[in-house]
Amino acid sequence: MSELFDVIWLNASPILTRFDKPLLQYLSKCMKVAQWEYHQTKDEASSIDLAVELLYEFLEEYPHSLHLAGHGMGGAIALTFARRYPKKVRSLTLLAVAAQPANNWHAHYYVQRQLFSISREQVLAHSVRSLFGKQPPHTTKKLMAVLDKDLEQSPSPHSLFRLVNLPKSGVSMPMMVCGSKSDPVVNSLALQDWQNWFKPEDRLWECPKGHHFFHYYYPQQVGEQIISFWQHHHAQALTTSALTSSAST
Repeated sequence: MSELFDVIWLNASPILTRFDKPLLQYLSKCMKVAQWEYHQTKDEASSIDLAVELLYEFLEEYPHSLHLAGHGMGGAIALTFARRYPKKVRSLTLLAVAAQPANNWHAHYYVQRQLFSISREQVLAHSVRSLFGKQPPHTTKKLMAVLDKDLEQSPSPHSLFRLVNLPKSGVSMPMMVCGSKSDPVVNSLALQDWQNWFKPEDRLWECPKGHHFFHYYYPQQVGEQIISFWQHHHAQALTTSALTSSAST
């Protein structure tokens, strides 16, 4: 890798990348941020494990541990990676990820399809209202198409035939969990459940509003919180590294 970076942001669905951009632009003013995207083809089975292993291949030769972050399914991949390869991760930042990481908007979509005799389009329209708030009709149609595409592209383990749970636990490195008080998918109760695995250095923060994609609507407010968290642990890691080097000389 010719250029080093401090932070890697994970995205599990190319169609949702647009909602990350405002926050990433803000974060990039203070830290060196790289984006890593997982592109799943139509012939591939949905697999978080495959995404995790591809990320490890990408970072295997990287010389330093990194701040790892992601929203939704990207966050779930980041969480799985951090548990599996803790030495690669300096800190973990999760946005809209429940303590049960599989409880994402896909799970809510499939539950509605199973319980109610309504069409795919009706559930998608309801999902737009849940994830983005009330929108004009033309915007709703565009967002329905985005969510429809995300169902195809994301490595979510859920389907009409089966809903899957993922392991619930914490991580060894410092962790920050961010959510929105107006998000009905990853609500305050789902966020507070993280407290069962928190360490003293871990942090939970909720945006007052913004629904599921709160980082898109309030990039500066979210970014300030994340940068404060990163800078604290980035400085600690650099100090520890310097002390280790001095001791070995």
